[in-house]
Amino acid sequence: MSRDRTSRPFADLTVDHVEMYVSDVESKAATLSHRYGLRPVGVDRVPGTAVSYALASTDILFVLTEPLMDDHPGTAYLGLHGDGVANIGMGTADARAAFAEAVGRGAVPVTEPVERDGFVSASVMGFGDVVHTFLQRPPRAARHALPGFASSADLGATEDVGLRQVDHFAICVEGGRLDPVVDFYGEVFDFSLIFEERIVVGAQAMNSKVVQSASGLVTFTVIEPDLSRESGQIDEFLKNHGGSGVQHVAMTTEDIVASVAELGRRDVAFLSTPGTYYDLLTRRIQTARHTVDELRRLNVLVDEDHDGQLFQIFARSTHPRSTYFFEVIERAGAKTFGSGNIKALYEAVELYRAQEERRP
Repeated sequence: MSRDRTSRPFADLTVDHVEMYVSDVESKAATLSHRYGLRPVGVDRVPGTAVSYALASTDILFVLTEPLMDDHPGTAYLGLHGDGVANIGMGTADARAAFAEAVGRGAVPVTEPVERDGFVSASVMGFGDVVHTFLQRPPRAARHALPGFASSADLGATEDVGLRQVDHFAICVEGGRLDPVVDFYGEVFDFSLIFEERIVVGAQAMNSKVVQSASGLVTFTVIEPDLSRESGQIDEFLKNHGGSGVQHVAMTTEDIVASVAELGRRDVAFLSTPGTYYDLLTRRIQTARHTVDELRRLNVLVDEDHDGQLFQIFARSTHPRSTYFFEVIERAGAKTFGSGNIKALYEAVELYRAQEERRP
C-alpha cells in the first residue's frame, strides 16, 4: 500500500452500481421498489439470454439480472448462492487504464474493455466470485443510465424514503482469508485500511478490517470467523451462501428516524435491539441528532468515532437462505465505525438466530 494513492487510475473510484443475480427479476424488482423506494429507471431484455432491471434512489443504482440460459454466469451463481450481489461496479474516468493497471497488479481479467452507447466498461475478479466492473460514463450521461438499457417505468412510480448512496459493503470471507483479501485490495486497487476490530460474543469470535478507496467512496468491511472458537453467524453465512460473499449493503440517509419509520410502514422488518442497550447508552454517548427515546422506539443503534456519530439499523434477512440483507446508516460526521455497533449487530443477529431455532 505504498503507492501514491492520489495518482490515476484508482484515485476517483466510486460505487457506480450494484448488480445482483436473481431467480425472479420482476418479483425482486417490485419488492425493492415497494419496500425501499427504489424507482425503476431502465430495463435491458436480451431474448433467450437475460433480463435486467435497473432501480435507483438518488446516487444508488441497483441492477437485478435474471439469467435465461444455462451458460449465463448468473445461472451458476444462483445455483451456488441463491440471489445475491455478483458485481460491484466501480465508476472511473478511464476504464481502460483502470483495467490494465488492475490486471498488471495481479487481478484476474473477466471481460476486456468494450465501448457501447458511449460507455466504456471492463471487468476483473474481486473477492470470492464477485466481479468488479469498471464503468466510464460518457460526458453528460444521466446518473442512472446504463449501456443497453432502455428507460422504463414498468413498476410504476414510488415515493422517496430518503436513501441516498451506498455507504459500504459487508463481506464475509472464510477463516484465514481476511488478511489476503485486505492485502489484495490494497495492492491492486490502492485501498487503505481505515479500521479493524475483533469481536467476542460468548464462545464465538470474529475479526474484521475495513478498507477504503483513495476517493473515500468505496468501502468494504471484511469479516472472517475465528476458527478456534465456536461457530457462529459468519460461519453460518459462509455455509448457507456457499463461500465468500456480500452479507449486506449499507445505504445512507440524512434522517434515519424518518427513513426507518417510513421503511417500517412499507413492511421492512428490522433486527430488534435489547432494551438494556438504550438503558446504558447515555453512559457512553450523548446523542447529537436524535433522542434516545426515538432510537429505542425504532431499534436504531448509535456509535461514534473521532469525527462524529453514526446511526445504524439492520434489516432482517428475507433471503431463503437467511444470508443477504440491507443496512440503513446516517453519518453525523463519523468517517469510520465505532466499536459498540459492530458488537451490537453481532449480538442482535445471534438473538434472532436463537429465536428462529426455537420456532416449531
